Amino acid sequence: MQQPRPEYPRPQFVREEWFNLNGAWEFAFDDAGSGERERWYIPGGDSAEAAFTHTINVPFCFQSPLSGIGDPSIHDTVWYRKKMTLPASYLDKRVLLHFGAVDYRASVWVNGQLAMTHEGGHVPFEGDITDLLKHGENHIVVKAEDFSRDKRLPRGKQFWEDKSRMIWYTRTTGIWQTVWMEAVEATHLKRVWLTPDIDRDEIQLRIGVQGRAHGIEVSVKAVITFQGEHVTTETFRINHDLESRSIGLNDFHDHGMGRLWSPETPNLYDVEFIVFVDGVETDRVKCYFGMRKISIEHGKICLNNRPIVMKMVLDQGYFPDGILTAPTDEAIRRDVELTKAMGFNGSRKHQKVEDPRFMYWCDKLGLLVWGEMANAYDYSAQYAQRFAQEWQEAILRDYNHPCIVAWVPLNESWGVPNILIDRRQQHHAQAMYYMTKSFDEHRPVISNDGWEHMKSDLCTIHDYEWREEVLTERYSTAQNAVHSMPANRRIHVGGISYAGEPIFLSEFGGISFRKSHWEGWGYSGAASEEDFLKRLTAVMRPALCSPVLQGFCYTQLTDVEQEINGLLTYDRVPKVPLEQIRAIVEGTAWTS
Repeated sequence: MQQPRPEYPRPQFVREEWFNLNGAWEFAFDDAGSGERERWYIPGGDSAEAAFTHTINVPFCFQSPLSGIGDPSIHDTVWYRKKMTLPASYLDKRVLLHFGAVDYRASVWVNGQLAMTHEGGHVPFEGDITDLLKHGENHIVVKAEDFSRDKRLPRGKQFWEDKSRMIWYTRTTGIWQTVWMEAVEATHLKRVWLTPDIDRDEIQLRIGVQGRAHGIEVSVKAVITFQGEHVTTETFRINHDLESRSIGLNDFHDHGMGRLWSPETPNLYDVEFIVFVDGVETDRVKCYFGMRKISIEHGKICLNNRPIVMKMVLDQGYFPDGILTAPTDEAIRRDVELTKAMGFNGSRKHQKVEDPRFMYWCDKLGLLVWGEMANAYDYSAQYAQRFAQEWQEAILRDYNHPCIVAWVPLNESWGVPNILIDRRQQHHAQAMYYMTKSFDEHRPVISNDGWEHMKSDLCTIHDYEWREEVLTERYSTAQNAVHSMPANRRIHVGGISYAGEPIFLSEFGGISFRKSHWEGWGYSGAASEEDFLKRLTAVMRPALCSPVLQGFCYTQLTDVEQEINGLLTYDRVPKVPLEQIRAIVEGTAWTS
C-alpha cells in the first residue's frame, strides 16, 4: 500500500505539531444500511468486527485503484475505522480532529461517542474531541453517506449512472482528502482572514480567537517577513472574538512593481501569529499572503492596477489512479508547472473545490485561479440550501490565497436548468452572486459561467466552434459576442443585459487527439500532431487577436477518462512538444 502523503494539509494556517491519520483504515460497505442500527461505531462489538473486512488507503476513495479496493460500482454508505494512540504531548491539550473532505455526509464517532456530523462533499470540517479521548488506544469511526443518483446534490462531474460517459466521470464516495489531528491550548487562534491593499500598502487582518474568557488578557503578535527579511512586528490586544487590524508594510513602492504578487513574480510574505494569555504564549500559527489586487477599471480586468490578459486552461482535477485525489503532492505541483510551461498564466479549476495544496502551489509558482463550486444538475429548494452552505464554506476556506482572482458559483446553468424562464432559479443565481460578494467584495464573481448570466462582473462565454473564420467574426465586436448564442443559449436572462463587463471566452477548443490507450471524444478531432497544431492555432488565434476578448480558457489541460481533448494525456504526457503549444498560446507561432 502506498505510503501516506506527508505534506501539511492546510498550508495557509500551519502549526508545527500535527498528527497525520492517512494510510491504512479498516473499511466496510453498508449497502443494507444496517451499520448504525447494529452500532458499528462501538469498539469491540461483534457486528462491527464482522463488518470491517476491507482495508482502505485513506485519503483515496474506494472507487480508485490507489485506495487498494478499486471498486467503481455504487455503494452509497461506507464505514471507516482507525485505531490509534495519541502522542504523549497531546494528553494535556485540546485535540482537534480534521477532515479535508468527505463526500457527501459524514458522521464521526470517537470511542463509541458521536463527535461531529457534516454535510458537503468538497469542504473541510473539524471538531474538538478532547473529552472523548482516553489514554492508550482510541477508536475513530466514520460513516460516509453519498447519494449517487441524486441529481440535486452538489456533485461536480461525478456521474449518477453506473459507468462514465460524455462529460461525466467516476464518482467519489467518502474520505478523499487528508484526515489529521492537532493539539492546541484552550485559547488559540481559530481563523485569520488576510486582505491585501496595495493602494495603501497595507495588509488587513480579521483575527478570530477561540477560548477568550472573562478575566484573562489575550493578545496577538503578528511578525511579517519577506524572504527571511523582517518587515514589521505588531502586537495588539484581543477584546472581541473577532478583531480587525490594518498593518502598514512600508517596504516597497509601485515603481518596478516592487514585491507585488503576479504570475511572473509570485512574491509571498510570511506572517507568524503568536497568541499570549496573560503574557504566556499559547499558540503559534504560520500563514502567508501575496500583495495583489484584482479589479475592473473602465471595463478592463486589471491585476495590480494594470490590464491583464488571462490565458487560462480548464483543469478538471482528475487523476487516473486517484480520481479526485492526486497521488502525491508532487503530482499537484507538476500540473501547475506543466500549465505554466505551455504559456498559460491561469487555471479554471472546473466543477471541483480543489485540495488546498493546489492553491498553495499556484500561490508559490504563480498561477491565477478561478475558484469554482461543484454544481448539482437539477434544481430544488433542498439543493439551494445545500449549495449555499457548501459554497460559503469553500469561499471561507480559500479566501486567503492570492492566486484566486475570481469566484464561479454556477456553470452552464447546472442546478438551474430552467433559468431562462424560472424566476426561482434566476433568483438563486442572483443570490449566489450577492452572497459571494458579501463574503468577498474584492474579487469578481461570475454568476453563471458560459451563458444565461444574471448579475455578473464578467461576461463569460462558452463556444466550441472550431472554424477560425467564424470565431474571428463572432469576436470582432462586443455586440457580436454577446448576441452570439453559442449552444443556442442566450448570454443574459432575467432582464439582465450587457453593460460593458469584460468579455471572456471561458471555454473553447476541446480538440480531441488520441495519444494513449484511452479512447474517447472531443468537440472536434485531429488525426495527427500536425493536424492538432493546425486546429489549435485555428481556435487560439481568434481568441488572442480579438479586439474585445480580455481573456480565454482553453478546454482542457488533460484527457479525463473518455474525454481525449486534453493538451496532455490522462497520465500527463504532452501530446505535442510543450514549446510548440506555448508558441501558439503566446501568439508567437504566427508572429515570429
